[in-house]
Amino acid sequence: MEKEVTVSKEIAATPEQVWDLVTDLPSMGRWSPENDGGDWIRGATGPALGAKFKGKNSWEGKSWKAPVTITEFEAPNRFAFEMRIPLIGGSDWSFDIESTDSGCKVTQTWIDQRTKALEVIGGKVSGVPDRASHTRMSMQTTLDNLANELES
Repeated sequence: MEKEVTVSKEIAATPEQVWDLVTDLPSMGRWSPENDGGDWIRGATGPALGAKFKGKNSWEGKSWKAPVTITEFEAPNRFAFEMRIPLIGGSDWSFDIESTDSGCKVTQTWIDQRTKALEVIGGKVSGVPDRASHTRMSMQTTLDNLANELES
């Protein structure tokens, strides 16, 4: 199974415009086919280094929550967070935004940090047996939806 998935898309928008959307985790459900947004927790009121967030996710009638912590916050170029469940791992997510002549290139990366136990549990909870290929589809859809919103 793939342990890292990366997708990129050229978007006709400024890096700052893309940054404002990808760091707005409560609104991510507008673009993602799996993430439904969520809530800032433990005193966080918005994106910042170290801020914590409880993501809400769903797929084909199943739903689950995922705790994340922002690990990199370098406006407007790099936004990263980790999802971790104690003792059984999780995943790392990042958005890299590079200026181009026509706007910017957005690269989203997912790195699998799950233990075998979380692979099994996660597959049952989410209904997604092949996390890497599903995540690739979800990430591509998210970037396409971001582009559609910014370019319309």
